[in-house]
Amino acid sequence: MIYITAQNKKVPALGYGTWKLKDKECSAGVEKAIEIGYRHIDTAQIYENEAEVGAGIAASGVKRSEIFLTTKIWITELADGKLQKSLDVSLKKLKTDHVDLLLIHWPITDVPFAEQMKALQSVQKDGKAILIGVSNYTVTQMKEVVEKIGAKAVCNQVEYHPYLSQKVLLDYMRPHGMFLTAYCPLARGNVANDAVLAKIAKKHNKTVGQVTLRWLVQQDGVAAIPKAGSEKHMRENFEIFNFTLDAAEMKEISNLARPDGRLVSPDFAPKWDKAA
Repeated sequence: MIYITAQNKKVPALGYGTWKLKDKECSAGVEKAIEIGYRHIDTAQIYENEAEVGAGIAASGVKRSEIFLTTKIWITELADGKLQKSLDVSLKKLKTDHVDLLLIHWPITDVPFAEQMKALQSVQKDGKAILIGVSNYTVTQMKEVVEKIGAKAVCNQVEYHPYLSQKVLLDYMRPHGMFLTAYCPLARGNVANDAVLAKIAKKHNKTVGQVTLRWLVQQDGVAAIPKAGSEKHMRENFEIFNFTLDAAEMKEISNLARPDGRLVSPDFAPKWDKAA
């Protein structure tokens, strides 16, 4: 495993994503992922599976202290007072007294960022969130949170895969001690038929998916949270620590980025940073 150090906390660079996993598929998936070796589990209030994630962690038999657990506050729960109550509900579902990382899911401005961060910092002070951060924020929005408001945001979880450059974000985040968590790391399966990735995968006797995930976690301060419904894919995604991509291969994969590479952009999304 590769680890990212964030505010003296070790974060496994590869996590298990649970978006779209429901009911027993989710709880069994989390339990199996932990059995395979995953120690970073990602969920969110809007996924409506926090109870199943909590059940899977409990059933695994692995100590809660060994799991890095992330959840995200949904856009309707951002007001000071409301956020704290919604987290208490999430913690009850997750069967834990804290999460290791708590994120604001989207940068919604109906509630001022200062109020959102005040609420986020209050649950951190209470020990209910060890680390705090954001998701889907632009550089301008991160500057407001980190520099103007002074919140110790440690992470920005965003879409990141070979077809979408996040150089602009990373160039801002790294000097500020923040790490990036990549969702949709396999571009919703679009990497599967890529000739460049296939060539590199063949050289290493790996799959295209494994090469893609390795490209992500091999970057400084980047974590990835692929979702996998089957044990086969869970194991495949986890088997990326016994090979290394060279500088030329890393650059070749980075060069696959294109202007239309973004897959996730709901109508309430921010005005995204322009790719470098």
